[in-house]
Amino acid sequence: MTRGRVLLAALALTTACSTPAPPRPPDARLAQLVAASHRTAANVARDPWRHPRETLEFFGVRQSDTVVEILPGSAGYYLEILAPYLKESGRYIAASRDPAAPPNYLADHRKLLARLAADPARYGKVVVVPFNADRHEIAPAGSADCVLTFRNLHNWIERGEVESALRAFHRALKPGGVLGVVDHRGRDDQSQEAQMKSGYVRQDYAIALIERAGFRFVAASEVNANARDTKDHPAGVWSLPPTYRLKEQDRERYRAIGESDRFTLKFVKR
Repeated sequence: MTRGRVLLAALALTTACSTPAPPRPPDARLAQLVAASHRTAANVARDPWRHPRETLEFFGVRQSDTVVEILPGSAGYYLEILAPYLKESGRYIAASRDPAAPPNYLADHRKLLARLAADPARYGKVVVVPFNADRHEIAPAGSADCVLTFRNLHNWIERGEVESALRAFHRALKPGGVLGVVDHRGRDDQSQEAQMKSGYVRQDYAIALIERAGFRFVAASEVNANARDTKDHPAGVWSLPPTYRLKEQDRERYRAIGESDRFTLKFVKR
């Protein structure tokens, strides 16, 4: 094989959702789906804090990709956008609860299945698989272009499941495939252990943890940052919307802060 052909073959192995590329123009189809009428009012209300189009563009998701979303839940914030976006030429995999999950999680899983069944035109091609750390295959090995997880990392760290979850993601991804992670960004002046119960994760801690699992850190985006989040709330991140764990106590103050400050991190499988 000539040197030119070797280079072409190597290029062919890269994934659409992988390695850094020049910024692409805004994705008109993603913008259309973010504005679509099928999205629930509750999800649309969170757009100012979650920036779905910008987040997915940062991760490099394309319509031909195989994308695994970890624990989308019955609210289906990204499901509403990604499932129709990928329906024609890609694949959306919902890595949901397994039978060993607590009853409240299984109830939400059944709601997710009912929602998919109620709208086959939009969600009929969604693939649902069980997820529980690395106990299940979330996609055939080396088949996924992207694995995306939103505000789950802190739970896995607290439960001692993060290394096994990352193994499952690494196994599912193609070489060069993208792992996209969004979570509540912790304070740099406190250890990770000190703020674990508050739901926050230090960004440097998250990057080091994920790189040790066989990923290469590519970039961080400030698209989901919130400088008003002081990260010192009595009920942790759950003091803030949309949870409002303190009920009416200081509710207007927390509403004014908005949702948590979040890091948005892009990694590729080494």
